[in-house]
Amino acid sequence: MASPKTKANAIDNFDTAHKKVVDAKHEIAKVIIGQDDVVDQTLITLISGGHVLLIGVPGLAKTLLVETVAHVTGLQSNRVQCTPDLMPADILGSEVLEQDAKGKRAFRFIPGPIFTQFFMADEINRASPRTQSALLQAMQEKEVSVSGVPQKLPAPFHVLATQNPIEQEGTYPLPEAQLDRFLMQVNVTYPDAQAERDIILSTTTNKIADPQTIMSAQDLMDIQHIVRDMPVGDSVVDMIVRLVRSLRPGPDAADHINEYVTWAPGPRGSQSLMLAIRARALLQGRTSPLEEDVIELAGPILRHRMALNFKAKTQGLTLDNLIRDIAENL
Repeated sequence: MASPKTKANAIDNFDTAHKKVVDAKHEIAKVIIGQDDVVDQTLITLISGGHVLLIGVPGLAKTLLVETVAHVTGLQSNRVQCTPDLMPADILGSEVLEQDAKGKRAFRFIPGPIFTQFFMADEINRASPRTQSALLQAMQEKEVSVSGVPQKLPAPFHVLATQNPIEQEGTYPLPEAQLDRFLMQVNVTYPDAQAERDIILSTTTNKIADPQTIMSAQDLMDIQHIVRDMPVGDSVVDMIVRLVRSLRPGPDAADHINEYVTWAPGPRGSQSLMLAIRARALLQGRTSPLEEDVIELAGPILRHRMALNFKAKTQGLTLDNLIRDIAENL
């Protein structure tokens, strides 16, 4: 049994972590107006230790969100604009042959932009599959291999990729294995009328919002540790398992799942949902997650880990509606 002093320290650490995350959210909101859900989900992904895929039309401040989050969380960041001619070495780095003053030659590794704490791949679906695959090992193992030699990435390491959903010419769809590496797919939608009014008033003057740095990289890693230590009730764990398994086609699945779903989430979807609901509880100041956290985050966590067939699309069925309907009726 934990001693009273240990419990008090745990409470203090939780309160400190909660305050830092809430303060970070407020600083980001100074710049990113009218996108509260997007900010929440991005922060939840970071304090879960995961990577995030932002999908939205141009002009919705996706790039600005990345820059602001990196500044507020105190993370070193790099950005790569993905294009069809981008090569893996442009991301990972490469070895060059050098000769010293005595004429001795040796290879020296020059790190690429991925050697940072917060890596942004802008319009990732414009990169070729070969280049997209360069991120797979980095996102899963936090290291890359160049010329057969593993190179550790800085800690913490997070990838935030953006994707334009409407301009498909010259793009390459992300493969399922790549999508599964993202903890969350965040859909960035248009702001409402009041938010858009606030945006045009705040961004067309000489006064520029100046968000403050709230935490350091070590603070973020400490918060991630607290999230992983958070207890989760058996009923919530069982709900996650039932939800993810209910989405998989098979002999035990519901008729409409077998009829409409092409492929469904694997165990990594369950793991991601478990981490994310803990992070959402921390953001809201709760010491353990609830079933409502599962319902609210099921869509962003699972929507990119499954696909509907053509028949479902012709009938107007969407993944978000399907996931939420099952989650609410477990």
